[in-house]
Amino acid sequence: MERLIADTGFLVAIGRRSDPRHRGARRFSNQFEGQLVTVSPIIVEACHFLSPQSRLDLLDSIGGRLAVVEVPVQSYPDLAATIGKYADHDIDFADASIVWLADQTGLRGILTVDTTDFSILRLNNGEHFDLTDWS
Repeated sequence: MERLIADTGFLVAIGRRSDPRHRGARRFSNQFEGQLVTVSPIIVEACHFLSPQSRLDLLDSIGGRLAVVEVPVQSYPDLAATIGKYADHDIDFADASIVWLADQTGLRGILTVDTTDFSILRLNNGEHFDLTDWS
């Protein structure tokens, strides 16, 4: 089964009808037969941008086609190292968490609107993310 990382922008686009990428995100989601994987900081960040009903819809989707991985506290130094490494790009905790997730799982395919940062970010082994077109 194909697995892709879901970033905040993709989850927000699915949940907000007013988002200009909503139709593309919905179309991709309806056609994708694999599993989306993300980290809890992305869920928190996405909920910040969603309406109460869309938050509920997002949370209800977890466990089905959307898997959420918790970032253990003992991995925070790794996130801090990523944030420090890319300090000139202002990488936030959520983005660093995705780098951690990719390092832990080996997943490189990502659904994101943040193509600039995820074109620059690298996994610990030097590999880059594969930006999946979903628009």
